[in-house]
Amino acid sequence: MSDWNTGIIEEFRAKGGEVAGFEGKPLLLLHHRGARTGAERVNPLMYQRVGDSYAVFASKGGADTNPDWFHNLKANPDATIEVDGAKLDVRARIAEGGEQTEIWEQQKREFPQFADYEKKTSRGRIPVIVLDPT
Repeated sequence: MSDWNTGIIEEFRAKGGEVAGFEGKPLLLLHHRGARTGAERVNPLMYQRVGDSYAVFASKGGADTNPDWFHNLKANPDATIEVDGAKLDVRARIAEGGEQTEIWEQQKREFPQFADYEKKTSRGRIPVIVLDPT
């Protein structure tokens, strides 16, 4: 885990989900298992509420590859999130079709940096992953 992620995770936990530089941006901590190793990993991610579920975005800042956590969730979709002071077990699924479009377009409207990520990447569609509580 990078030092940058470690600092965010520590601050998130110490300040009840608040992180300097992310004011007004919804963050959660995603606990997932490595696709090859099975080792637990934790990543801080921006999210969007979708009913009782949470959508996260494999934007990787507009890189031309998907983030490692995306591959891990494809291999091991059962995960846990820390959000709003609670830990929830979730099951990940990739949003498709109209659901993907609706969630992604809302994310770009609310947080324009996601539109910038879309412009930067050669991946085409940036995956939207919905985390459904189990």
